[in-house]
Amino acid sequence: MSRLRYWKLTVDDVRKAEYDPKKVLIWEIKCPKDDKGAVFGVYSYRNGTPWDYDLIKGIVFYHNMIEKEEVDKLTKFLKEKFGGDPAEKGSRIFLKGSREVYTPKDIADLAVQLGDNFEVSTELTIELENFTVPEQEKSNLPSSKILPIPGL
Repeated sequence: MSRLRYWKLTVDDVRKAEYDPKKVLIWEIKCPKDDKGAVFGVYSYRNGTPWDYDLIKGIVFYHNMIEKEEVDKLTKFLKEKFGGDPAEKGSRIFLKGSREVYTPKDIADLAVQLGDNFEVSTELTIELENFTVPEQEKSNLPSSKILPIPGL
């Protein structure tokens, strides 16, 4: 199985993208708050996110140097949007069983909403599997932002 990652994407890059959502393995929206390391990121792994020895399906976010009040606000925002049961493990909040999204429009729209609601910039990453060269050429995703994942 071949995999490749498009990284450091903008909302506009993703909004213009055309790909089969079933080929997305992972997407992430990284949201830096400042230049001192405060950041949160929202992501989804199609096959589930590891929690010890189990895989949890649903939207997840991580946070670093973010006030508890803002973590609670982000949890509430994502729960209202995607559903699921919040569960915390370290610096990650899982929305167990939440609705998952993989289309370019849904991912780009979420990035805009996160930017607007939490006053952050956004950087997007999308990892796809079995994404052929013809599909890459038709995708409108910038070839300069491909990061091949060797050995797979």
